Amino acid sequence: MSTNPPALPDALPDVLIEAYSTAPDLFMSDLLRYVLGAGIVYLIIHVWLAQTLAPRRIQARLPRPGQVRREILASLRSVTVFAIIGPLVVLEMLTGVSQAYADPMARGPVWFLVSLIILIIAHDTWFYWTHRLMHQPRWFRRFHRLHHKSKTPTPWTAYAFNVGEAALHALFLPVILLVLPVPLPVLFLWGIHQIARNAIGHCGVEIFPARKDGRPLIDWVTTVTHHDLHHAQPGTNFGLYFTWWDRWMGTENPDYHARFAATVRRRSDPLADISPAARSSGKA
Repeated sequence: MSTNPPALPDALPDVLIEAYSTAPDLFMSDLLRYVLGAGIVYLIIHVWLAQTLAPRRIQARLPRPGQVRREILASLRSVTVFAIIGPLVVLEMLTGVSQAYADPMARGPVWFLVSLIILIIAHDTWFYWTHRLMHQPRWFRRFHRLHHKSKTPTPWTAYAFNVGEAALHALFLPVILLVLPVPLPVLFLWGIHQIARNAIGHCGVEIFPARKDGRPLIDWVTTVTHHDLHHAQPGTNFGLYFTWWDRWMGTENPDYHARFAATVRRRSDPLADISPAARSSGKA
């Protein structure tokens, strides 16, 4: 990749070709991040620690037959959309309009950490407001209905988006990098954080710690229950990483803390009273 921005507009076709030559690599990196992120969370929570964490299952209802297959197929399409829009970041760098830069210490170690924190907060803000927009009746079916077919989410729900929703998520980086100076390694760390929190938020098992009074230990961080309630009762809990926007805008589910406390205090398997036939059919 060239280091000096080319003269435009004469060089634009070559720059576009160079930028979009990265699409296959971006596809593979996003696919690998999804498979590893969702897969590791699934293995840890639903296989290795399944019995230990059984009392902390949030819903008694199981995922419906065919749900995971649908989620994975939709996620493959989302990764394709990410690979189509992702080269815009490369294009911005080639044309000199991006604030991203390669040297992680160019602005010092403090900015390295601060830029990561700002990027995560900015992404949470982008997610909250685009998420609320997609819940508007005129946009919901076109942009967000597919994601909400998973009323009992799984880690594989993380990227199960309509095409329009996937595009909105993918546009965050090209937009924020126009104004926020970010070292490239920070983008890598942000990507890991994004898929980890996304997969955990959809895992259906409350793994976040609680205080003695049953409230979340860190109450400004979204727990699994927080997002699970959004799938079970759409219209509230739009935040991704933090509870700030939901509380500032009055969109947090009023039953959230009670539901969280009930889950973390549970001592018996929430599926214990469900017949084996209902469990296997997913109709609980």
